[in-house]
Amino acid sequence: MVEAPQTDEGWFALHDFRTVDWDAWRDAPEHERRRAIEEGVAYLDAHEAVEDAEAGASAVFSVLGHKADFVVVHFRPTLDDVSRAERQFEQTALAAFTEQPTSYVSVTEVSGYVSDDYFEGNEEDIDTGLLRYIEGKLKPDIPEDTYMSFYPMSKRRGEEHNWYDLSFDERRDLMSTHGDTGRKYAGKIKQVIASSVGFDDHEWGVTLFGDDPTDIKDIVYEMRFDEVSSKYGEFGQFYVGRRFPPSDLGAFLAGDGVPTSEFGDESHHGAHAHSEGGHHGGDGHHHGEGGHHHGEGGDGHHHGGESDDGGHHDDDDGGDEAADEDIRGQLEDLNIYAGTPHGEDVYATVLYSEADADEVFDEVEGLRGNFDHYPTHVKTAVYEANERGRVAVVSIWETASAAETAAGFLSELPGIVERAGEESGFGTMGMFYTVKSEHRGDFVEKFGTVGGLLEEMDGHFDTDLMVNVEDEDDMFIASQWRSQDDAMEFFRSDAFRDTVQWGRDVLADRPRHVFLA
Repeated sequence: MVEAPQTDEGWFALHDFRTVDWDAWRDAPEHERRRAIEEGVAYLDAHEAVEDAEAGASAVFSVLGHKADFVVVHFRPTLDDVSRAERQFEQTALAAFTEQPTSYVSVTEVSGYVSDDYFEGNEEDIDTGLLRYIEGKLKPDIPEDTYMSFYPMSKRRGEEHNWYDLSFDERRDLMSTHGDTGRKYAGKIKQVIASSVGFDDHEWGVTLFGDDPTDIKDIVYEMRFDEVSSKYGEFGQFYVGRRFPPSDLGAFLAGDGVPTSEFGDESHHGAHAHSEGGHHGGDGHHHGEGGHHHGEGGDGHHHGGESDDGGHHDDDDGGDEAADEDIRGQLEDLNIYAGTPHGEDVYATVLYSEADADEVFDEVEGLRGNFDHYPTHVKTAVYEANERGRVAVVSIWETASAAETAAGFLSELPGIVERAGEESGFGTMGMFYTVKSEHRGDFVEKFGTVGGLLEEMDGHFDTDLMVNVEDEDDMFIASQWRSQDDAMEFFRSDAFRDTVQWGRDVLADRPRHVFLA
């Protein structure tokens, strides 16, 4: 008999799709429309605040096309919770103007592909990164990404291709390859996969979140060529929508653009990093057993991207490479060493956290023990900002794919807020300044002086001196600028040239300046 993977279930999910009776809405008296909006906003606000249950998440999205007008997505601890959320909507005046053309019920899960130790009860043998990953799969949040795509899917049970006739090892290998495709979309796509076996018409419901709708198209398209999809995947209808805050319900019903102000838009002017070369993506998908994760959702569709760790892939972008070369040439003219295009052929991923440095380090230390088993691992370290509460996790590998995989683990660390490379503007990073111990105080003092000059420069957003929590002589300086021209103006300045000359006496090796336009 073919072995079925074990599963563990988490929160229940309801995708509650609604169409609006536009004729009835237009014909209704103003006071009825006003009441419907007020009660609809109150309902959505209360459920986004999870006032109806002990835990969970909810959000509302407009839906394009004829299949629905909007969808309310709920994650709740119990099936009764999502049932109550659905019925509570029906008590609002807004519900009288809507119909429910479809809905989807499912439950989040992790499967035996993830870890033998987890299902055998050996939690003491599981590293904290994996446990955090599992927790995130079972109790997902709804990311504040702009767009959402939902579709149901099943595995084929045909005469020629039957997924359920394959052995466990065959299925695991196919899912691992499938996950490799998804990892390329790290930071661009986030996902929730929930099982609907016995609950709805298909076997899984897949929800993708992203800020660029073409990324959603691209990842689904590319994965169609994986054997998991091409031979064994069967899909239902697709729904795509845009998130908006409950307060914009009136604008949505009036036909105005929503959100009326950009939902969740914040300017992040942190360090734009390329590390010692291209910084390469990662995601929440982890593959393999015994510390490698094959993903979640039983035999569901595995996409890239979990949590908001970010993933910027520029190694194939000829335009970016040309820009990098132009910058390096300008710096060379100024007698500034800018490293090689791929930082001596290593690849890094850098993520920033708002959590306490000790807490982040404890988590990283466990992951690093697993990383050290791989010959491609160069270094993983935690850096703390010298003057503000910011922590950076840097992981360096000999191959891009290894860096991408590591980023998936690191994205589950506490307090991750962004990944270097996601910010607007132009970023520079001087990576791995190794300071002679006797000159460390001098280096920090000089950074303070230069930092004061930077604050007065047009086009400069911020600069951090990041210090390795295990080796205070190992530092990097990360800066964010409005544009390349603004940064280059500083690099051409007498103050910077004097600093470079001074640095030759206090640094143990040559600094590497790496740029991302």
